[in-house]
Amino acid sequence: MCGLVGLLVKKPALYDTLGALMVPMLIGMTERGPESAGLAVFTNGAKKGELKYNLWANTTDFNYWAGLENDFNQHLGSKVRLSTKGNHAILISHLETEVVRTWIGEHFPGVHILSVGHNLDVYKDIGTPAQVVERYDLGKLKGSHLIGHTRMATESAVTPAHAHPFTAGTDFCLAHNGTISNPFSVRRKLEHFGIHFDTDNDTEAACRFIEWCMRSGDDLETAIKKCFEELDGFYTFLMGTRDKLALVRDPFACKPAVVAETDDYVAIASEFRSLAQLPDIKNASLFEPVPEQLYVWTVEGKA
Repeated sequence: MCGLVGLLVKKPALYDTLGALMVPMLIGMTERGPESAGLAVFTNGAKKGELKYNLWANTTDFNYWAGLENDFNQHLGSKVRLSTKGNHAILISHLETEVVRTWIGEHFPGVHILSVGHNLDVYKDIGTPAQVVERYDLGKLKGSHLIGHTRMATESAVTPAHAHPFTAGTDFCLAHNGTISNPFSVRRKLEHFGIHFDTDNDTEAACRFIEWCMRSGDDLETAIKKCFEELDGFYTFLMGTRDKLALVRDPFACKPAVVAETDDYVAIASEFRSLAQLPDIKNASLFEPVPEQLYVWTVEGKA
């Protein structure tokens, strides 16, 4: 059992409120997932030709991150920008993704790359949702949309790497409530095409499958529909791209979800209690997503 939350604010004037609106939603899912929590937020983008790399390491030593930045600049001869918060850092570089990934893996193997993208930032860690919110000041985040997750593990370890949301490619993330029963057959299929996996978590297989479909030419909606044929199990998926927030439930719809929409926002949660404190919730359009139907919302001005 896990908890999902999603939020898209429709008006750019409200982007500064995104984190504050999200905090009670994520904490409201504590009982569904007290072991770890995570958040993927689409916020200010890197400059043209640059990518942002969200990093996690088991250290809060500022000198560790300073050493990474210094070594990166010296070894690769390319200046990077690095900002840190505890054991989380955002590195911005114009170098090719494979160059950055390879260098970090060889010189700082204890660093886990949480995400790569122009607009995407990811924060995830072990602990209760409230602890993770406080650790990374998530209430101060600004942006257009986000997806969050609270985890109660039913398979695989409880680590920051196994926490949701998962990411693949650039600016794509997925959080999941449920269980995929055939993740290893999906992994074998994708590994045949050179796809690398970071964990043994079943959700990572779903995330990388959808991103692989999009990389192969599908749009988001077509890629999601292929899940009905490829993935066995029970799932509610909440996904984000640079300009979209998407939700889908499996054909049996065993895993709960509720959507609230107003003129200002679209909000999604596993249970209504995580929506109850949102502004104007009494006048929101509320509904339960039906099985196998795709719900996709586009961010104003980013389509």
